[in-house]
Amino acid sequence: MTKTLWIFGYGSLIWDPGFAPAEVRRAWLRGWHRSFCMRSIHFRGTPEAPGLVLALDASPDAVCAGLAFRVAEPEADEVLACLRARELVSDAYLEHQLPVTCEEGETFEAITYVIDREGPQYCALDLEEQARIIAHAIGGRGPNRDYLFNTAAHLTELGLADPDLDWLSARVRELTR
Repeated sequence: MTKTLWIFGYGSLIWDPGFAPAEVRRAWLRGWHRSFCMRSIHFRGTPEAPGLVLALDASPDAVCAGLAFRVAEPEADEVLACLRARELVSDAYLEHQLPVTCEEGETFEAITYVIDREGPQYCALDLEEQARIIAHAIGGRGPNRDYLFNTAAHLTELGLADPDLDWLSARVRELTR
């Protein structure tokens, strides 16, 4: 019997999973929080001027809201390979299977990408410094601020608003006027 493949999205996977999910559920992951704690040297910045992207950072009392995507069984190997090529482009993320709880109350394991705190792309910056970087960084997939705005807007639309992302969005808009 094949195990069902679930993917937990908390950042750009929410609005650009890169595959057609067989099912999507709102879900929560305990012990982790969404944070702009990863320097982006590929997609939203460059090695010379890194941007910031979201990662899950361990925090015992935290709960991160996001989406759980069920992958159709015949597509599981291909989706996982594409996801790994996208998320593991550098050594910044670690792939884990972690328990997520969906709004219906069911708990199941989902592939989740978390920050490697020992890696060179990890950073712990206050919100103001994050805003300054995000306001001006540009990488291969465009301006860093677009990534922030898209993620914050989609979380709000899903009823999963993130106060830090909302504050960052407002502050970045002020800095880029």
